[in-house]
Amino acid sequence: MRHFVPRSPVMAQLQREVEPQLLNGGDLMEEREEPGAPGIVKKRRRKKKRRNKISTPAGTNEAEGDGEARGVVDVTKQLEQQTVEDKEREEDGEEDGDGESSAGKKKRKKKKKKGLKGQTDPPSIPICELYPSGDFPKGEECEYPPSKDGRSAAWRTTSEEKRALDMANEEMWSDFREAAEAHREVRTYVRSWIKPGMTMIDICEKLEDCSRRLIKENGLKAGLAFPTGCSINHCAAHYTPNAGDPTVLRYDDVCKIDFGTHVNGRIIDCAFTVTFNPKYDRLLEAVRDATNTGIKFAGIDVRLCDVGETIQEVMESYEVEIDGKTYQVKPIRNLNGHSIGQYRIHSGKTVPIVKGGEATRMEEGEAYAIETFGSTGRGAVHDDMECSHYMKNFNVGHVSIRLPRAKHLLNVINENFSTLAFCRRWLDRLGESKYLMALKNLSDLGLIDPYPPLCDIKGSYTAQYEHTILLRPTYKEVVSRGDDY
Repeated sequence: MRHFVPRSPVMAQLQREVEPQLLNGGDLMEEREEPGAPGIVKKRRRKKKRRNKISTPAGTNEAEGDGEARGVVDVTKQLEQQTVEDKEREEDGEEDGDGESSAGKKKRKKKKKKGLKGQTDPPSIPICELYPSGDFPKGEECEYPPSKDGRSAAWRTTSEEKRALDMANEEMWSDFREAAEAHREVRTYVRSWIKPGMTMIDICEKLEDCSRRLIKENGLKAGLAFPTGCSINHCAAHYTPNAGDPTVLRYDDVCKIDFGTHVNGRIIDCAFTVTFNPKYDRLLEAVRDATNTGIKFAGIDVRLCDVGETIQEVMESYEVEIDGKTYQVKPIRNLNGHSIGQYRIHSGKTVPIVKGGEATRMEEGEAYAIETFGSTGRGAVHDDMECSHYMKNFNVGHVSIRLPRAKHLLNVINENFSTLAFCRRWLDRLGESKYLMALKNLSDLGLIDPYPPLCDIKGSYTAQYEHTILLRPTYKEVVSRGDDY
């Protein structure tokens, strides 16, 4: 049971004056509710208000001379001060909590962010996984050369129509770029370990294994476009070792590394020359310069014979001294660059490397392999040595096959290579054996074309450089260009 104490009139009046201030919260609540005010400014205002209230003398109460009223005012001020401090502590706690939660959010966001995946050493991550967005690196974009009458082709880069045509084929360009990025990384890797004393089989298989990983080989959707060429010295092209070939790379050899990758049949055909003895540097420089000249002069509506003439002029301007003897570098006249089609390495047009070729013109949307071969020999090649390269005839129709082994082999070729080139090592890898008779039968019927090694005279040296270019509506893109060449 509570004890009731009657209030004096003075206490009742003072309490009525103080209660509205406590109930309404005065200016203090107004400041707290003011939208948009920074938290720090609010704190300072509250502290200043509290100090002012505490320091205010109770002059009216002393004038009254009533001790009881003065006690009530003191208690009321203490209650008010405690209320303000409690609310400040609550607000400080909320602000601290917000700060902690925002910091936590920032930390969580940082954890969610994942850095771009980098390539391993040796390279093992497929290019499609390195660039999951599908935005693969572009090659070197060049303006087209001016026309014969001197008109610039710069308008193509700003034309809305040409830009729209370029975007319409973006999926095709992207396939080329993915295959080109795989080629760049593989050849960089090859340069890091190729050395004298290695067998040609080991070099080719190590290169092809890496190529298969980076392109993420998947049947005919992605893989190797043709066998790895590793032609040595007077042999200029189309040599890859068959099983049991004991050939070893030597210090004084000039080795042409020519390999291809493809995505959805969009082929990258790109080659370079490896030497260890610096006496061949001038030969390599001549061929590299000739290839870059051919790339520079290639373009939409350019005649193929004009490209060949400029290549020959540049290459023949070089002389090399090897073992005390001086040679003029000769372009190998019966080796050419070529247009590239889908699943078709040679799609009809040839890019000569000497004058006097066809007057056919390059066209918008085409892809070309611009390659040049320089030689210290006769400047012409012929078939020689054991054949290793084969390819299905792209234009052949139905042919009746009687030999069961030949039928089986053709089915294997159709399933694994279609119209892409292949070699005997790749048939071995698929588990095929005793297929030489069947392969000869298919060749005799015209279904499969053999491509034996092409050689200049013995004792000569040949070099090769090659790039794939895209004749896009807006730019000429040297899609296989890298930092190496």
